Formats: sequence, C-alpha cells, structure tokens
Amino acid sequence: MPVVLGYDESPGAVPALRVAVEVAAAFGEPLVLVYGAAAPGAMGEEYASHSEALRRAGRTALGHAVAVADEAGVPTTVEILDKRPAAALLDAAARHDARVIVVGSYGESPMRGALLGSTPHKLLHLSPVPVLCVPGDAAPV
Repeated sequence: MPVVLGYDESPGAVPALRVAVEVAAAFGEPLVLVYGAAAPGAMGEEYASHSEALRRAGRTALGHAVAVADEAGVPTTVEILDKRPAAALLDAAARHDARVIVVGSYGESPMRGALLGSTPHKLLHLSPVPVLCVPGDAAPV
C-alpha cells in the first residue's frame, strides 16, 4: 500500500516530501509522486502552451523529489496527470490502493481554504483514504 504525495516544490510541499519519505520508509512502501497539471482555461493553442509548461514544471519538481526519495532508499513512481491537484491525488490513491495521501499546507487560513477550495481542504472532505496534511513550517523529521 504505497504512500501518495502531491508535490509541486511549493513551500508547503517541501516539508511534506520529508514526511512522506519518512512514512514510506517506516512502512517499507513505495512513494507515488503526483503532480496535477491541468491547465486553466478553454481548449486551444493557449491551453496547449499552458499544459506543456505545467508538465515541464511537474517533471522538474518530481525529479527533485525522486532524488530525495532515492537518497533515503525509498522506491518511487512518478505521475503527471492532466487533472487538478486534488483530483489527480484522489485518482492516483485509488489506482495504487494507497495507505495515505500526504500533502503540504502553507500560508492559507482555514477560512480561505474552505471558501476557495484548497487542495488539502478538498482532500480532507473527499478522500476515502487517510490524508496527512503537513504544515509548511514543519520541523525536519
């Protein structure tokens, strides 16, 4: 039962990566690194440009996360999905029969997250598997 991590190199994702690697190592499970790359807006040339830029950013971010996991001896799978982040994480968790979804949280008040629909807030309400939400200022583990 792998650990699924939403990772985008944001200030909240960096501490979440450390925690996800620790959890995966503790359970002897692989880590599934997920990047939701749905571009905003309508279809067409602009959409294709945004989509490709998001996919490039995802490949770069996930490459850095793979290096951290490799250093800890945790095997990884990388997925860049053409979905919004919460939907991408729920999809990956279902397909991989995940033990837990790990996400970072940074800089949003609970009210703002509830009103605007932050990824952690959506996951806490929609996920059938446990969600571990790591604060952006989490101390190193």
